[in-house]
Amino acid sequence: MALFGWSVVHGGKAPPPGEVVRPNERLSWPRTIGLGAQHVVAMFGATFVFPLIMGLNPQLAIMMSGIATIIFLLIVSGRVPSYLGTSASFVGGVAAIRAQGGDSAEVTGAILVAGVVLALVGVLIHFVGSRAIYTVLPPVVTGAVVMLIGFNLAPVVAGTYWPQDQWIALLTMLFVIVVAVGVRGFLGRIAIFLALVFGYVLSWIFDRIFGQITSYSAAAAKETTHFRVDWAGVKAADWLGFPPHTEGDVVGWHAPSFSVAAILLVLPAVIALIAENAGHVKAVAEMTGDDLDPVMGRAIAADGVGTVIASAVGGSPTTTYAENIGVMAATRVYSTAAYYVAAIVAILFGFSPKFGAVVSATPGGVLGGITVVLYGMIGLLGAKIWRENRVDFSNPINLVPAAAGIIIGIGGVSLVFTDDFSLSGIALGTIITVLGFHLAKAIAPPHLKELWLAERSPRPDQDDEGATETAAGRDAGGAVLVVDEPGAYKEP
Repeated sequence: MALFGWSVVHGGKAPPPGEVVRPNERLSWPRTIGLGAQHVVAMFGATFVFPLIMGLNPQLAIMMSGIATIIFLLIVSGRVPSYLGTSASFVGGVAAIRAQGGDSAEVTGAILVAGVVLALVGVLIHFVGSRAIYTVLPPVVTGAVVMLIGFNLAPVVAGTYWPQDQWIALLTMLFVIVVAVGVRGFLGRIAIFLALVFGYVLSWIFDRIFGQITSYSAAAAKETTHFRVDWAGVKAADWLGFPPHTEGDVVGWHAPSFSVAAILLVLPAVIALIAENAGHVKAVAEMTGDDLDPVMGRAIAADGVGTVIASAVGGSPTTTYAENIGVMAATRVYSTAAYYVAAIVAILFGFSPKFGAVVSATPGGVLGGITVVLYGMIGLLGAKIWRENRVDFSNPINLVPAAAGIIIGIGGVSLVFTDDFSLSGIALGTIITVLGFHLAKAIAPPHLKELWLAERSPRPDQDDEGATETAAGRDAGGAVLVVDEPGAYKEP
């Protein structure tokens, strides 16, 4: 299809009932720009929350998300409408790197290598077919890896964010729950963004009423007395300018550095991203009616390329976003023109240091209330993968390796090889899950193998490509959603 040759349909107006706007079509430019702005709002909250959590620059992350989105659309030739926002799958590995004394350069270097691996996997899938994903990484494995990535982050919430302001954290958490569950439509889909605004305003009100708070400060790395909202950096920041260079306590653009230990800690995120991208491509295919299996590998490779380019300058890892898929499901507009608009708007935001300073000044208690939900959602999405793919845990082939890998990953178990090299946490848990599963399947007696194969056969309500069903929640890439959308990680 032509990359930029969109046909104007429905007279440039909203599609009538039963009609859609396909990827190579568009509405009038004013309406397309409005839809693009809607996509920006949908991805906004998670895309700058996760850089904050990983200790990276949110202004740079927003800018690079726009650049990565354009690259993605070019690589898939405009066939898969999607936005590449900041990935949550790397948060656990990054937290482990930081805990071991790693700096931002080591973090982005490890992410860059993971991006290269993801791109190579995408190229491989393009040539051997998407079925290879499910042969090497069946749902029991991907579900376990996603679960241990999410639950491994629980100590980060308990030890870093929640103690900074427990009451703001509690109220922000309750706000996320109320909006995500109780508010229908587009507002429900941007619960994280609205919670950020709510928590920010509430923190300012608490400062006016109760004054300063004495608690742990992440910036000072110790307990201090401070206002919840400190806009000194916002006042000093310019309205226009490039993201800052990393220097001292300021984190901005920088060249990555490479550490084997750091790389091993983030590589498990590649498994989550493969499952995530595969599920999103399937979701878009079900909505548009297009057969996108031939471009599955290109989409996964494009995400890897986006991550490589973003992390090469100190930015955050990228992934396709379910928030934006939800917007398409609600509007029935799948035009890639709207995504180009969204990408351009994000790049423009990236040229505003004032915007970056506002984001960086987000109170710790607000992040505490949001991350306690986000991290739990990431973990529970592993269970969602299991449920939607009917993983049978009465079969030891599934039960034993997943059980071992999850406990090792969440518990932080270490396997020490030398004084300078060891495997632990997410990395070791992922290796145990993947290798343990294939070992168990290889040595299992025939009756257990037959049960496992029966588990993989389609249900009566499925065709050969898998089921379409309503999915509520969020993938491993970001925010809490309540989205009526097709899309699940299904075995073809």
